[in-house]
Amino acid sequence: MTPRARTAHTADLTPAELGAVRALLDAAFDGDFGDEDWDHGLGGMHALVHDGSGLAAHGAVVMRRVRHRGRWLRAGYVENVAVRADARRTGLGGQVMAELERIVDRAYDFGALSAGDDGARLYTSRGWRLWRGQVHALSPLHGVVRLPEEEDSTYVRPALVGPLDPAHELLFDWRDGDVL
Repeated sequence: MTPRARTAHTADLTPAELGAVRALLDAAFDGDFGDEDWDHGLGGMHALVHDGSGLAAHGAVVMRRVRHRGRWLRAGYVENVAVRADARRTGLGGQVMAELERIVDRAYDFGALSAGDDGARLYTSRGWRLWRGQVHALSPLHGVVRLPEEEDSTYVRPALVGPLDPAHELLFDWRDGDVL
């Protein structure tokens, strides 16, 4: 039987399930996953895939406010996507993304995520597009701060709002770990 993704809000996950998600993410990101990264994926919807060995894949979508062309939009921001090492390249990441994209497409103005080279292949194959404009964030100390390091790794998925114009910046709400 092929494992299927299940969705649940953070509030509906048990402590044991959250512990399994955290352990999967710690292992998948090979020690480069911290408490702020963990916090970024909480408070929204999770897609989880279990197989005979336990939790095999996970991803979350949380709401972020993003200003574009002078209008604040609701972005479904994809976080904490990972597949257990022995289950990679079996389609589980695609299952997780299909569930998260369903949520983004129906509930948010657009989707956004940040990805490294490995993840980018999955996302672009599913229609996510590299953002070609500037990326900024609100800082509690410095106001609007440009994030040039995010401009090569931010991907978007138009949903309810339609296409975004890269001639205009994306200004993300502030959260711990993003800017000083």
